Amino acid sequence: MSLSTLRIATRKSALALWQAEHVATLLRAAHPGLAVELVPMSTRGDEILDQPLATIGGKGLFLKELEVAMLEGRADLAVHSLKDVPAQLEPGFVLPAILPRADAADAFVSNHCADLAALPPGARVGTSSLRRQAQLRALRPDLVLLDLRGNVGTRLAKLDAGTYDAIVLACAGLERLGLAARIRSRLAAPDWLPAPGQAAIAIEARADHPVALALLAALDDADTRLTVDAERAMNQALGGSCTVPVGAWCMLGERGLHLRGMVGDAASGRLLHAEASGPGDQAQALGRQVAADLLAQGAGSLLGL
Repeated sequence: MSLSTLRIATRKSALALWQAEHVATLLRAAHPGLAVELVPMSTRGDEILDQPLATIGGKGLFLKELEVAMLEGRADLAVHSLKDVPAQLEPGFVLPAILPRADAADAFVSNHCADLAALPPGARVGTSSLRRQAQLRALRPDLVLLDLRGNVGTRLAKLDAGTYDAIVLACAGLERLGLAARIRSRLAAPDWLPAPGQAAIAIEARADHPVALALLAALDDADTRLTVDAERAMNQALGGSCTVPVGAWCMLGERGLHLRGMVGDAASGRLLHAEASGPGDQAQALGRQVAADLLAQGAGSLLGL
């Protein structure tokens, strides 16, 4: 590899390409003269659209092909939505940079209703996330929850075609694509918890690629890393998958970190909650503490552990 060129493996969706281009722009600004190229590709998670993510199974449904490209020398790094990255990476890979987090809330999107409470009884709501389904079921057990797959544009098109009365997406994804106007209301902490790492962009590279690691270090946001480390440590202690009904939200303040965690049941709407505070240099310990509290409440049975 030429030391003056970095190749970014990325999924082909509009949001993934936006995120990869954003990283490329930041790299060029941080390292004048550096050439950055995108290497778009499809992943198994992109290609299987007729099944819910939870039934496809596996951790890293959106990562494997990108990691293979790095192993084979076709790419030097990969850009991901951190919520799609398993709590435990494949051996030989690291996350040398996590960008400043955007709005981590979920978005209630509907053409006829201003918020969740305004939906009529029996309304059809689309989401493929068990975490979102569990929280929806807890708040509105009367709703009909339907699976929703595809990229952001596909999901909005299905809503506009009348297949659903409302859908739930990530605020950050809509905002990054210039679609913030579609957000009718925000589903946000502390009453509603996002996925661990939601709204943060992560950069993955091989641990044995010192050139890439050195160039990427300039992009890492220390405060975001602290908060998502706590969330991901909690998730790892609970099974570590991006397809289980787990929510987490960590805030960094003058007194340190405060982490809220949730495990839910998408079928019944049963939710378990736990929270704890700790010093900023103990993010992973804090995550494990909240996970232990959830497991003591019976979270293992909801997660199939």
